[in-house]
Amino acid sequence: MASLEGVADQQSQTGSNVVVLRGSAHPQLAESLAEALGASLGRSRCERFPDGEIQVDVDPHSVDGRDVLLVQPTSAPASDHLLELLLLADACRRAGARSISAVIPYFGYARQDRRKRLGEPLAVRVVAQLLSAARFERIVSVDLHSDVTEAVLDVPMEKVSAVPLLARALAERGARWARCAVIVAPDLGAVKLAREYSRLLSLPTAVVHKVRTSGTDVTPELVAGDVRGRRPIIIDDMISTGGTILSASRAVQREGCEGEVVVAATHAVLVPGALERLREGGVRELLVTDTLAPPPADTWTTVVPVAPLLADAVRRIYRTR
Repeated sequence: MASLEGVADQQSQTGSNVVVLRGSAHPQLAESLAEALGASLGRSRCERFPDGEIQVDVDPHSVDGRDVLLVQPTSAPASDHLLELLLLADACRRAGARSISAVIPYFGYARQDRRKRLGEPLAVRVVAQLLSAARFERIVSVDLHSDVTEAVLDVPMEKVSAVPLLARALAERGARWARCAVIVAPDLGAVKLAREYSRLLSLPTAVVHKVRTSGTDVTPELVAGDVRGRRPIIIDDMISTGGTILSASRAVQREGCEGEVVVAATHAVLVPGALERLREGGVRELLVTDTLAPPPADTWTTVVPVAPLLADAVRRIYRTR
């Protein structure tokens, strides 16, 4: 049984009417966001019945008449965290919240944004309909996997990017090798992202063309761009199994890349076995954000906090109300 207890409800030092409510997916991020905003934390609880059914409740005194920010990445188990978010929203509305916005730093199901064959659902559309039914005033998300997500939502979305934060972290840690590095897009879907890193870091770009053979295995076809003698910085919006990164790492090393492989990604999904797979592929430095609960502390992993980024987005929302 999981339990969440917030601090006593009180007005923030800034006098803001915003209260942050945390779901069970990533309570630490909610606490960091509340601190960055100078806002209070509302009181909530999430429990389960013996049969696994989710039950939530919210202290009405925490949210009555307030602008509520529900912080809940829809990470694994994605369906449970999504349903918990919807139930918390309904509880807040029934408790008298003035408005309810969702901070979903990692938007689950965004990868299912197209049908590859007859008989498959358009899962991102289904999730969008559920979120629209919850009547959120606004949704805040970080580095969406697909722009289709915003297109199918009926709720206004504030999209923010952690790329400048990760690029700054790369620049700070890589001053010694910056001139001989290359930004590597591990597949065609990451080309736009690679160009943004390239612009921010003033580095050349290479692209790995791949063929996915299963949910975990990827076969590279060729590398477009000059990587010989350069240190590879492989970038992506998320790392799940590590298969795409592993494939790209091996491909650029075969083409003559030199030095230890660096990887930067916004969302550290990192299913079991992913970190081990990355190390096997020659990755010696990993930079991710805390849009999801970060991996265990490790000398080769750097976690870049996104609470300040999310706080800026929230301030923009309430300045325009």
